[in-house]
Order: sequence, then structure tokens, then C-alpha cells
Amino acid sequence: MPKNVDSGGSMHMTGSRSLLNDYYAEKKGFVSFGNDAKGYIIGKGHVSNGDLRFDDVNHVENLKYNLLSVSQMCDKGRISLFTKQDCRILSSEVLPLIGKVLDEYTLLKANRVGRVYALDLSKKINVKGHPCLFSKASPKESHLWHRRLGHVNLKNMNQLVQHGLVRGLPVKDFKCDENCAACLKGKQHKVSFPPIEDPKSTACLQMLHMDLFGPVRIMSLANKKYCLVIVDDYSRFVWTFFLHSKDEAAKYIINFVVYAENQYSLPVKCVRSDNGTEFRNHILDEFYLSKGIKRQYSIPRTPEQNGVVERKNRTLIESARSMIADSGLPLTFWAEAVNTACYVQNRVLVNQTLLKTPYEVLHHLAPLISFFRAFGCPCYILNTKDQLQRFDSKVDAGYFVGYSSTCKAYRVFNCRTKIVEETLHVKFNESPKDPIPQNPVEMFDLNILQYVPYQPPAESAILADNASTAAKGNSQGSTDDDDDVSTHLFRFSDTLPRSVKPDAPLASVVPPTTNADEILDSSTSFDIPTDLFPASSSTSITTESPSNTCTDLIPYQELKDHPLSQVIGDIHVGVSTRSQLSNFCLYALFVSQHEPKNYHVALRDNGWVEAMQLELLQFKKQQVWELVPLPQGKCAIGTKWVFRNKTDENGQIIKNKARLVVQGFSQEEGIDYDETFAPVARLEAIRLFLAYVALHKLKVFQMDVKSAFLYGKIKEEVYVCQPPGFEDNKHPDWVYKLDKALYGLKQAPRAWYDTLSTFLLQNNFTRGSIDKTLFIKKVGQHKLLVQIYVDDIIFASSDPKLCNDFTELMKKKFQMSAIGELQFFLGLQIKQSTHGIFIHQSKYTKDLLKKFTL
Repeated sequence: MPKNVDSGGSMHMTGSRSLLNDYYAEKKGFVSFGNDAKGYIIGKGHVSNGDLRFDDVNHVENLKYNLLSVSQMCDKGRISLFTKQDCRILSSEVLPLIGKVLDEYTLLKANRVGRVYALDLSKKINVKGHPCLFSKASPKESHLWHRRLGHVNLKNMNQLVQHGLVRGLPVKDFKCDENCAACLKGKQHKVSFPPIEDPKSTACLQMLHMDLFGPVRIMSLANKKYCLVIVDDYSRFVWTFFLHSKDEAAKYIINFVVYAENQYSLPVKCVRSDNGTEFRNHILDEFYLSKGIKRQYSIPRTPEQNGVVERKNRTLIESARSMIADSGLPLTFWAEAVNTACYVQNRVLVNQTLLKTPYEVLHHLAPLISFFRAFGCPCYILNTKDQLQRFDSKVDAGYFVGYSSTCKAYRVFNCRTKIVEETLHVKFNESPKDPIPQNPVEMFDLNILQYVPYQPPAESAILADNASTAAKGNSQGSTDDDDDVSTHLFRFSDTLPRSVKPDAPLASVVPPTTNADEILDSSTSFDIPTDLFPASSSTSITTESPSNTCTDLIPYQELKDHPLSQVIGDIHVGVSTRSQLSNFCLYALFVSQHEPKNYHVALRDNGWVEAMQLELLQFKKQQVWELVPLPQGKCAIGTKWVFRNKTDENGQIIKNKARLVVQGFSQEEGIDYDETFAPVARLEAIRLFLAYVALHKLKVFQMDVKSAFLYGKIKEEVYVCQPPGFEDNKHPDWVYKLDKALYGLKQAPRAWYDTLSTFLLQNNFTRGSIDKTLFIKKVGQHKLLVQIYVDDIIFASSDPKLCNDFTELMKKKFQMSAIGELQFFLGLQIKQSTHGIFIHQSKYTKDLLKKFTL
């Protein structure tokens, strides 16, 4: 006797007279069905099945099914539970057990009307649960909103819908079958440290976490290199500011604290940061003391103690990196990307403790995000400024780069004017058929982008509150990319360039038709405004020359002065300072991961263009050549660019290196060169050197000479062609006459060895009688040992002063880099400790495993 449980039925009914007990005939109206058919009630009785009894079961004429009404069972105190596998009729005794969690897990509620349960879809229904109750978003729609929301994870997007935390986001279940390629490029990272319990704040602004990352190798559109990040501990709301230099941080912090306390009527009670001088100085000490603000500093080499803002730095950089990778915009837009990432994350990331967005916690209002657009998407900007002719185009092509901080408008890059402007009159194409090429140098003309004359906002607009909707209004000027991207995206009249001198040459990405020498003498000066910072009324900004030292490699340091019980992670793994970690993180963000095949490909990537510029800068500094017409009867040797990624001892890419080499295979002996032999240290000699210093418990250091071959003087008359991509506009047929050696020349290694050995011998070194690459200097009872391998030098001494003196001696004569303790040399990874020297080749092993996919 099967019976169907009918949630839409108004009463129990059956078409079988034999099932009814205590039956009595009764004509009592009819039952309506979905096809407008009617079944007349001709009797009533009850149905029994063991201990279960159903009363008031109606006998309906010609009904083919037995139906049990859910509402009628509920009238008897029963509870119906429907699952994927079955339907259960529960006793009313279970109600007290589930009543405590009933409201918490209720997704949808239909009110009872008469004997049926009706859901009124004409009214707006707020579903704080799984949106899949209604519909699922397609993979294309899910990916589009994923891009609009700054590549936030899908779990976070579904949380926004489930808890009704934002307005404007479709009520759907967002899922994507494939991983986002941009997220993989931007967010892949190592496993995090275990969390450490820490007292939590109970209100906004009770504690502020602060940190500074930079310098970024590629300046922003307004020539900013640093980013100040401030995080509220309670709400996790973030403010970001972009700086020219670290010493501006104190002014931004003071003005921010005054602004925040005034706007939110809450006091700042504690500030946590690292021990950098930008956060620990007498200016801030006096300010904190006057405000009664407690200061907390993390101990050296322990960034985990300031983990809130350290993790936020990573989140912002990863999001910005993903958006840049997805959009294909040049890295010059990194500040705009960080701006947008912070603006979006304040409105979409969920505070896991409060289950609200940072925006809602701070402003007590759910943010509206329906106006969000995918960063870098193409757009069409209505031209409302120029006097257009009747049939001129009304729009300019551009790209979306963020949201305005001073008015209700979008920030867009105009491809025609080469400026970032703010406007509401714009149409977006978030699914272009032809995506933007990666790093489109020709499209964006970065020479102009580096020196866009931004106009700072009026003082009244500096502290303006930026509403979360994009409303009408068109900005009269463009704003700088140092805007804070929170809801209160304000800026304190920082040092933005008001004007650019017309005679100032540009020193950015060089088009292929630019002379190699012209890019080396550029300098630009700006007039700096003074609003809230009158201390420096004007300043001059010039292009910086490379330093004599470089900290590309992160030196290894052992953990010291910490109880082993308090050390998190492997105690044998080296730790690094905050500055080294920040540099390493930024190299990972902006250093190109791919080696171009030729210079045509390299010119499309800012990192490789800068590498070529630095190589030519070395030529000019060392006075390697001069541009001359090719003498009659002489032949010029060809040149080519070679591109390599330099890695550290762990195989991480830390630098893009471009080398201009001579095609030495075309040289003729006796004409272009004579002697070519130059001694090179054998691997056995290196091992003996390390064994000797380990026996005497000495510390080994290393250094590298930048562009070493450029120091070697040549005797022969050699002419080379101009470097590809950097030909002289006025004299494209001229050639360079070499005064010093270039890489690729057959005599270059010998010329460099003669230069270095002569210099060392002149400074009281003696050359080894057997190994000509070993140089020894005796001072009293102490010795200084120097082993050279082309341009790589390792040295050790029983007197640390001799090592310091040797370092200074080399720096005065040559440009040096990678000065520090020996870690990686000729493919050997070297670890020094008080117990001796350990040599291994784990990097080489990993490379072999990767090569053969093992």
C-alpha cells in the first residue's frame, strides 16, 4: 500500500475504498488538481499500518494515487523531514532538540496559508544561505566576477552572497572548474607559519598595524617607490599611501592618526610596527607621547610578530600581481593595481571573527559592489573636454585602472592623451575578443607615462569621503596613484610633480631608434607643492645611478639569541632581515621570469629594457668606446644581446641580466687579437682553499665585479657595430671604436686578468707560484687569501680588519656586487658555521630532477 507524501496537498486522500476503515459515505465537495480536473469526495475513513494511524482520509472518486498531506500531519503535531534519500515523519518530541539551531540553519521560510505552504516571490527575499537554492552561476560569469573583485577566491565570493554582506552581487552559487592562470602567477607561495595566539582588539582603531614595502624597482606613474600600509586590527580595514622615500612615512602616519580619530570619533590606542627608522624616530616618539598612544615593536628578524600587516602586504601584492598579469598592463601601473586591490579587498574580504566585510565593520553599512569592473579591461571614454568637429569620434580608447578617491567616478588611462583621468562617462568591455598583449610598450609609450604631469587635488578634497558607488561627475584633472584606496581614500598633499621642465630628457623605456649614449645623461626636476608639509618647499628628483654594492642575494644567517622552544620552524634554516625579505618579495613581483629569445621580445618587457639600460650605463662609466665613422679598409664586428636570469643559491630568480656581447668568431688572429690565454682557478683549487680556511676556522667572503671585462684595456684596434635596438639616430652607419674589452672578444679574459692582477700586485699582494689565481697578502702574523675565478672573488683572513680593508680597496677601483659571506660559488652551495664548512649541491640536484621530470 504505497502512499505518496504530498507537501502541496491540503488533505489525506485515496481512490481505494478497501484501504479505509470505519468508512462512511459522505459527499463533501471536490478536490482540484493541476490540470483543472476535479475529483469528488464520496466518503471518509482512517488508514492503519501497525502502530501508525492516519485519521480523516478522504475517499476521492477516480483518484489513482494515495496522497498524504504534510499540512494535515503537522496539525497532528508531526514533523516532516525531506532529504535526498527519503522523507521522514518525526515525533513532536524532537522539536526542542532542533529548535536551538532551527533559525541558524534555515535557508528559506514559506508561510502557511490555509492548508498549504506558500512562498511569495513577488517580494524581495533575503536568503542568508546557499544561493544554489535558486541558481548557479556559469563558469564564465563566475570568472568575470572573480576578476571584478580583484581575483578574490570563490569561497569568499560565496560567503558574501550567503550572509548578504554586499549589495549588487548576483545571488548565485559561484564555481569555476579551472584554476585562474593569473592567480597562479600572482598568488603561489610557500606554506605559512603556524598561527600564534595574540590578544584581540574589541573596537576599531584600538590597534593599528603598520609596515612599508619598497623600494619598487619600477616607479609608479607619479615616480613613487614605497607603499605605506596601515591595517586596523579589529575591522581589518586597510589604508595605503605611496611615498617617494621612507622619511615621508612619519608625516603620513601623524596626519592619518589625526584624520582617523576625527572621522570615526575613536581614539588610536596602540601602534605596532617593526624597528625601521621610518617608524622609530623622535618625530613619531614625541607625537605618540603627546597622544598617549602605546608603541609596540617587533624584535629584529621576526616579521611574524607583525604578521597582520606582513600578510596584508602579501595579499595586496599578490592581488596586484594577478590583476597586472590578467590585464597585460605594463608594470608602471603597479601602484594603480595596489590601489584597486586595497579598495576592493576592503569591501569583499570577510572578517572571519565577525563574519562581515572590513567596510561594514568600520562604517556599519554593507558595501555596494555592483559598479566594480575588471582591472585593466578596455574601455571607451567620452571626450567632453576637446572641441570636436561634427564627424570626429566622440570617445577615446583607454583602460580601467581603479576608482576615484575624491569623487564618484572611475579612474581610466586614456591611450590618446597618455594620462590617467577620472570620469563617469565611460563604457567597459570586460570580455574583449583581442586581449591586451603582455607588457605592450608600443601601445602605452612608457617614456610619457613616467612623467605624466599629475595635478594634486584641492585641500578640501584631500580628506573627502569616497562613497562606494560610482555616481555622476567628471574630474577636471587626474589624480596621483598614491591615493589611499579605502572608503576614505584621501591624501595629504604629498610631493607630487606639478610641472615638468620642457628641456628635461626622458630616461625610461627606450624605443629601438634611440642612441645608446642619450639614455645615460637624463635627469628631471620637479616643482614640489607644499600644503600640509611645509618643511620642504621644493626638491629635485634626479635619476639615480646604480650603487657600488648590490643586495640582490639574501645572505644566510643562523638563528641566534632565541630559546629553541620559541623558534618556529626549522632551526637550521637561515633567517633574513625585513629589508632583505621585502627586496626578495619585490624582486619576485617585478623581475621577469622568462628569458627572451632576442631583443625584439625583450623590448616588450620593462625589466629587460632596464637591464639593457644598465649594461649601456656601465659602458659609459668605464669609457669603453666612442662612436666614429668606420675607417676605410676596416671591418666592424657584430654585436648581439644575451639575456639571462640570475638566481640565488635556492634557484630563485633575483635579477634580469642583459649582456651586450661581441661576435668574436669573426675575429682574425694577428689583426683583431694576439694573446688570449688567461689563468682560471680549477675546482680542485677552490676545494683546497675552502679546506684550508675550514682548518683554520676562518670566515670566507665573496664579491663579484660588475661587468669585469669592461675594465680590461686592449691594445688592438677593434671596431664593433652599434648595439641592436639602440642605434644612433644621426649616425646609424657609424661604429664604435673599442678602448676596452667587451664580452665575446677573444682577448677579453686576458685583458681583465692583467688589469686585476696588476692592481693586486701594486697593493702588496704576491701571486701564487703554482696557482696564478691565488693572491696572498701578509700583514704581521696575519694573512689575507684571495682566490679569483674570472670576475668572482672569494677571500678570507685571520684578521677581520684585513677583509674589510680589502673590500674597501676593491670598491674604490671597481664596481662590486654581492658582497657578503660565501654561500654560492661555481655551482656549489656553501654553509659556514663554527663547526666547519659544509658543501652541497641541492640546487643542482633539484634542477636535474626537474629536467627529467622525476
